Amino acid sequence: MKKLSILFFTFYAFIAQGQISNSDSLFLELETQDSIFFERGFNNCDIEYLRKHLTADLKFYHDQSGFQDRRIFFENTQKYICNGNPKKPIRKLKDGSLEVFPLYNNGELYGAIQHGIHHFYLREEGKEDLYTSTAKFTTVWIKEDGLWKMSNVLSYDHHNAQSDH
Repeated sequence: MKKLSILFFTFYAFIAQGQISNSDSLFLELETQDSIFFERGFNNCDIEYLRKHLTADLKFYHDQSGFQDRRIFFENTQKYICNGNPKKPIRKLKDGSLEVFPLYNNGELYGAIQHGIHHFYLREEGKEDLYTSTAKFTTVWIKEDGLWKMSNVLSYDHHNAQSDH
């Protein structure tokens, strides 16, 4: 237990010191990546875009639907998000919630950790988006061949609209 506590506090000490300013170019680049990724991939179901921006060894951890590798992630995306249902799930980032922590290897940037809060809605043609839930997320972005790709994703602390205040 003592080792776990030390590891936990070391990790959070790193995060407290490692977060970059929201005016930093890396922050702005990853804020843009997050926006484009979810607008194209999740909200507009551009599956080819998703394929190009997820690593081959994707690990996605979800507190309600469990662990998903890349194959299962795509199956679930097509089954639950991009299935042609007239009530389409939509993701929006909570303003001001995004944090970015650079990852270096021997002084060279190779990735970043992104943390924030996102809201989910159901969109139906001719109606206002219906708020359904909120969750926290933590994403590891890796730069491969000049592209930012999601490598590891945690989606947790989901609360439905009825429990939010």
